Amino acid sequence: MARHTVHASAERIRDRARRPARTLVALTAAGAGLLLGLGTPVPAAASGHGGGGPAAPVVTRAGLDPALVAGRGAAVDFAEQEAENAATNGTVIGPDRTAYTLPSEASGRTAVRLEPGQYVEFTLPRAANALTVRYSIPDAPRGGGITAPLDVSVGGGRPTTMTLTSRYSWLYNQYPFSNDPQGDLLHPDWWITECGCVPAATTPAPAIDKPFRPSHFYDEQRLLLGRRYAAGDTVRLTAPKHSAAAWTVIDLLDTQLVGAPHVEKHAANVVAFGADPTGRRDAGDAFDRAVAYAEKRHLKVYLPPGTYQVNRHITVDDVTIVGAGSWYTTVKGHQVTLDTPAPDGSVHTGVGFYGKDAADGGSHHVHLSGFAVEGDVRERVDTDQVNAIGGALSDSTIDGLYLHHTKVGMWFDGPMTRLRVTRTVIADQIADGLNFHTGVTDSSVSDTFVRNTGDDGLAMWSEKTGDARNVFAHNTVQTPVLANGIALYGGTDNTVTGNLIADPIREGSAIQVGSRFGAEPFTGQLRITDNTTVRSGPFELNWKIGLGAIWFYALERDIDADIQVTGDHFLDNTYNAVMLVSDFPVKDKYAIRGVRFKDIQVDGTGTSVLSARSAGSASFENVDARNVGAVGVNNCGSFNFPATGSEFTVNDLGGNDGGGTTGPWLASWELPNTITCDDRPAVVPPPAPTPW
Repeated sequence: MARHTVHASAERIRDRARRPARTLVALTAAGAGLLLGLGTPVPAAASGHGGGGPAAPVVTRAGLDPALVAGRGAAVDFAEQEAENAATNGTVIGPDRTAYTLPSEASGRTAVRLEPGQYVEFTLPRAANALTVRYSIPDAPRGGGITAPLDVSVGGGRPTTMTLTSRYSWLYNQYPFSNDPQGDLLHPDWWITECGCVPAATTPAPAIDKPFRPSHFYDEQRLLLGRRYAAGDTVRLTAPKHSAAAWTVIDLLDTQLVGAPHVEKHAANVVAFGADPTGRRDAGDAFDRAVAYAEKRHLKVYLPPGTYQVNRHITVDDVTIVGAGSWYTTVKGHQVTLDTPAPDGSVHTGVGFYGKDAADGGSHHVHLSGFAVEGDVRERVDTDQVNAIGGALSDSTIDGLYLHHTKVGMWFDGPMTRLRVTRTVIADQIADGLNFHTGVTDSSVSDTFVRNTGDDGLAMWSEKTGDARNVFAHNTVQTPVLANGIALYGGTDNTVTGNLIADPIREGSAIQVGSRFGAEPFTGQLRITDNTTVRSGPFELNWKIGLGAIWFYALERDIDADIQVTGDHFLDNTYNAVMLVSDFPVKDKYAIRGVRFKDIQVDGTGTSVLSARSAGSASFENVDARNVGAVGVNNCGSFNFPATGSEFTVNDLGGNDGGGTTGPWLASWELPNTITCDDRPAVVPPPAPTPW
């Protein structure tokens, strides 16, 4: 979601704008080591894997033992291995949860830095013929990115060279960000936390370090190996001695066994309509011809193996488009600057499959499956429609896509209904991963994997017209650089269940329920059930307080629907597990009432289980907590501190057990509304989560 950075009132200014995207950026490599968290590395040998023979494979999910998240998150066909668990003669960096550092944006908040000539070596846990490397390399000194080689040797064979790039990473400065690492503040009239001031209104003007707020460091690249390798074979990633990159950071390796290309015989084959599968010639018109023919003849459109250059939207309605599989069929485009802005405000266009606008009736019965969309978006322009999938798609399905380097993976402008998104990977976006925006109903997203978004991973945004009866189920969202893993802004009878959300970095957390961005109210039921969050509840840089892994935010109206949070696990929380907060200027106007928490496990909080910074109430039943670093309930209410107690009431429905350094997390003396307010309690870093 679009949101502005803050001046006098952090939350008020940040919420001033919300449009379909944000801006990408770049950074200087030289001299940035300390700023990026490279200054105090932990030698790889300290982890037990420094050099020597192959390390035993350690398979994780979001950096966790898979046993801790069984049955939650997306069912994916790859095995995730963190670089810090592999054999290396490089340097482990992290852990670090401080924004604007390389370790903080890594999966599990830890990665491995290679200098030229160094390697990290993984052992395959099962047979594989394809791999994905998540990495970071420096920006060019003036921005815009560099390229650098990475040698990939599998099974001890001759290396294949991947060409890594930083042209799609490295953002700087204030929202909507910049590609210039040496640029001055974009908004000197905004309050910034670095000086605790409004620079333009401060005398003498504060000195602001450059590059200012570098972020969005990582990218990923996929490679088909050409043959099957067995479990126990090694994958060695080496930064060559002649590399142009001063360092290469490897975060993780995903490996999988990809099946043969899918063949659709009785279909409108785009090659037969003139599409070039080598990607040298533009195939947009050929795609249009194939789609038109297929619509008339009631055929599918088939995209055989190859790379197809498409530099604009392909409009789809009442059509099925099938690729050979996302590893074999790629639709790839350049971002194109328009001569004049489009009616929707876009100043660029690019590759994407779009339904018709809802105002024109939208599109229906569209089915997209089995291909990749590779965009070319390097900056965030909120008015641009440069998303991989867009428009209004009713009675439609999206399955098995890989969406990469677009602004938003999927941005749906309703009203629209009955869309199903399944088994899709969304990676390295400038803004959101997926957004149900305005009147999306009876739709779902499941078994979808989202990593490294520049805004909310998955969102339902009820702007002007409410979303209703939608479900986000069994998805994985990792490392959203900005904002939340899953965000709900208004709506009716929606459900978030069985998801795994890890490592949100800044200005958001794992799950947010917010009355903001002009959203319609929450009505009916909201169910948040059986989700797991890890390494969430981060520090909010503008407010200078810790958030909750799940946080309710009353900014523009009350939150008082039938909301139940049941069966969720909040693991390794940097600050709080749960936060309920209203913006300070409206703290006496809006409240959060009647949220029910039941059958919850909290394993590790840097501060509290519950931080209440709003008027209202919540109930707790069978909430078990351990390794709690501060008072279990940090109850500030509306900060008026009346003699009658806090304006926030905690209802104990029984079965609330465990605690930490200050005793039971929900003690009788805290009930029902004892003021226990510590605005910024000391943090006690929790231990790593373990089986309950």
